[in-house]
Amino acid sequence: MVKLILIVGLGGFIGTVARFLIFRYVQVTFVSVFPWSTIIVNILGSFLIGIFFGLFEKGNIMSQEWRIFLTIGLCGGFTTFSTVTNDAFILLQSKELMKFAAYTSLSFFLGIMAVFVGRSLIKMI
Repeated sequence: MVKLILIVGLGGFIGTVARFLIFRYVQVTFVSVFPWSTIIVNILGSFLIGIFFGLFEKGNIMSQEWRIFLTIGLCGGFTTFSTVTNDAFILLQSKELMKFAAYTSLSFFLGIMAVFVGRSLIKMI
């Protein structure tokens, strides 16, 4: 059990640092009140988890430890659903209803599409 905790923790650390670096890059590069950094991380994270699960479905390509590291650790540390809901709440609280609708719709539907594309890409290989 300690080994699995360390595997998840290492993946979470890497995912969290990657998320932080992307957030900083987007914040410095694009000045906007729209939460672009969160949406980019969530779509990319959805794409990555689609690729990982697509690989897992191909057969016994990776060990259980790698699966846990990549999905629960890396993607869990990288994606930011709690941040999505907080950003959505802030948009609602600010009465930015059109931005709220666009943000929540884009986050959800593009996330689903990114998972589909990631899995489809792996199936084509």
